[in-house]
Amino acid sequence: MSAIIKIEEIQDLILELRGERVIIDSDVAQLYGAETRDINKAVKNNPNKFPDGYIFEITKEELEDLRWKFSTTKLSKTRVLPKAFTEKGLYMLATIVKSNTATKTTIAIIETFSKIKELSKHVKELQTIVDKDEQKNLMQRSGDLFTEILDDDLKISDTETSIEFNFACSPR
Repeated sequence: MSAIIKIEEIQDLILELRGERVIIDSDVAQLYGAETRDINKAVKNNPNKFPDGYIFEITKEELEDLRWKFSTTKLSKTRVLPKAFTEKGLYMLATIVKSNTATKTTIAIIETFSKIKELSKHVKELQTIVDKDEQKNLMQRSGDLFTEILDDDLKISDTETSIEFNFACSPR
């Protein structure tokens, strides 16, 4: 693992389960440079830091669905049902897992979730904005965010990015 965690590495690990964006315990462990059992042990040893909504155990059905969707051997080797960390659970985990890697990873996770939320907010706003200049400005900011989420190494010039980003906006 490189010393700097890139946003796209984390973004690819974020799944949607039960209407929440989550990262599975084995992926959290990989990002933190730890063993999955150590991450889960830290949670077990600090139950008061993980109330409802911070972490949940994936059901057998959800696990089968994930195995089918991602066709990965990682999930086929598990003997116990994985845990899913919500954004709040990841923040709380950062308070108990102490290392330089954990700190860098936590910062990257926070930045990724923040950018995804902001982009989602922009897309919703675009549907309500009538003023063309304001719409264009918001589309530019959304395009910049989208570029950051996809790849930190994309080159941006004054007139274009290496990804063309267009929205179809129509007022309701």
